[in-house]
Amino acid sequence: MLYKLFPLFLCLFSHYLTAATLTIGYLGQQREEIRPATANLEPLYQDIGLRGVELGIEDNNTTGRFTGQQFILLSAMLERDEDPSRAFYFLVKEGVRHIVVNLPATQLLKLAGLPESQQTLLYNAGAYDDGLRNENCRANVLHTLPSYAMRADALGQYFLKKRWTDWFLVPGTREDDKNFAKALKRTATRFKLNIVKEKPWTHTYDARRTAQSEVAVFTQGVDYDILLLADEAGLFGDYFPYRTWLPRPVAGTQGLVATSWHPAHEQWGAVQLQNRFWEKAGRWMKPRDYAAWLAVRAIGEAATRTQSLDFHVINKYLLSDQLALAGFKGKPLSFRPWNGQLRQPILLSGPRAVVAVAPLEGYLHPVNELDTLGYDKQESQCHLSR
Repeated sequence: MLYKLFPLFLCLFSHYLTAATLTIGYLGQQREEIRPATANLEPLYQDIGLRGVELGIEDNNTTGRFTGQQFILLSAMLERDEDPSRAFYFLVKEGVRHIVVNLPATQLLKLAGLPESQQTLLYNAGAYDDGLRNENCRANVLHTLPSYAMRADALGQYFLKKRWTDWFLVPGTREDDKNFAKALKRTATRFKLNIVKEKPWTHTYDARRTAQSEVAVFTQGVDYDILLLADEAGLFGDYFPYRTWLPRPVAGTQGLVATSWHPAHEQWGAVQLQNRFWEKAGRWMKPRDYAAWLAVRAIGEAATRTQSLDFHVINKYLLSDQLALAGFKGKPLSFRPWNGQLRQPILLSGPRAVVAVAPLEGYLHPVNELDTLGYDKQESQCHLSR
């Protein structure tokens, strides 16, 4: 086996010997280094997601000491090009029915379609793709990572409030760039905002030389309020701020970004989660760490509230209106029953500060204000019967 499977927290306090036990699985994959050479200020961490799961297990077991419940983690980390099916079969064979998946959308869909997965629940902590929440939704998949549409709508709410109504959209050429650009265009239509220019960035040579000479020329001849970047991999976007022809703000994937988690977030008790994660991992929590932590905490919350580790009982509770998961973002979090997406506020952040938290004041909804972000029930192409 090229991947490594290892159980955690097997050596627990003696009173756990009589506790009911639930094993949670994790599937991750080595990340490819595709960033430009200048993006070396921060290492390419290969444990993103895994550290969030580990912290979630610790938090669940803190509560489990008082409820007679024990949570164990069984993890698999795949090589970059490795088929995840083999690791998935191993987890299922070991009796794991709750699996946190930090993989691209295509691999997640492959796992969700396996016959063995029909009696498991997969928690998507790695893919933003809107298709997973719409035409490609699956009844056995829940999403703790926000969608592209949720991130785009958070930006749209803020831009509308600031009256930045004319956008200059610059997408990259990668598939994830196109997906985020598509979400931004949907948001523009939704809020009746204008994309006055869409101009893909196609340069493939040295980004540092390109930025010095090309960005000003690239952005010349267009009048706009804000420039929006769709550069998920960070290949070129960092070179746009302060180099545009007109003095305009930059947002999207660089500049002002919409994210589920940020190191500068301190409100609603978030600083204690930040500190605990730093002590464990030696780095700041990333959005996929947070999504993985949320997945494990949701399982733990359901187990605590129902006083059961039964798969069907937990599954039913997670999709019920009783779930009120604490996510350190000021509002109780819950899953949308029509597509399995976790409702959650989105942080609008600069490099070192949180600027605002969406949904912004004034954006109302008849059921839940968090449903102003992303595809609402009547907009969704996914209507799961669970």
